[in-house]
Amino acid sequence: MRVTRQQMEWMICYEDAEVIVVHKPPFLAVETRDPRQQDLVSLLINRRVSKGEAAFIGVVHRLDQPVEGLLVLAKTKEAAASLSAGLRGGDFAKEYLAVVTGVTEASGTLVHALKKDGRTNTSAVVAAGTAGGKEARLSYERLATADEKSLLRIRLDTGRHHQIRVQFAAIGYPLLGDAKYGSAQTGQPLALCSCRLTFMHPRTGEVMEFHTKPTGAGFVGMIT
Repeated sequence: MRVTRQQMEWMICYEDAEVIVVHKPPFLAVETRDPRQQDLVSLLINRRVSKGEAAFIGVVHRLDQPVEGLLVLAKTKEAAASLSAGLRGGDFAKEYLAVVTGVTEASGTLVHALKKDGRTNTSAVVAAGTAGGKEARLSYERLATADEKSLLRIRLDTGRHHQIRVQFAAIGYPLLGDAKYGSAQTGQPLALCSCRLTFMHPRTGEVMEFHTKPTGAGFVGMIT
């Protein structure tokens, strides 16, 4: 996808001297080494430079390229260090909306050991105690069902590679549009959105909370 200057402004949910919160659209990478491809960091740096500001954007956390939703990025090195420390210390809270194939339980908690394969950029469920395996834990509640699909609200307790996608595929409910992890319905964007983000402001210490609604085609008919 190609993001225009106007679309870039629409993506911005909040901004001050230290942080910028955006709703990243699906298919836009947070960062890429391919000079032919747009990425979020480069777009934000170019925007800052055009306004006469410093050419710095600090990445604190990421979303996979197919995933949409909320991200906070730092505008100073000090803010980046503070936010990163807060992320490690548990000051961040993240919730997601997802559409999965099939009708899940009304609510539940999933705990698996996941191991990442850097060669294929995938993760898989492995037996507990497997070398390189890391515990992945999340909880969910079902918000709606339609056409043998479930709309879920998901809260992450850990932040593993492709965690939501792998864990729901492992119990037989792959995310809509997720060809990498077994969805049969692949002709649409991945139905996964970071819908709620809470963090502590790096300068004021204030708890900042943001909400957004997904825009992807996989959510059509599932969210009112």
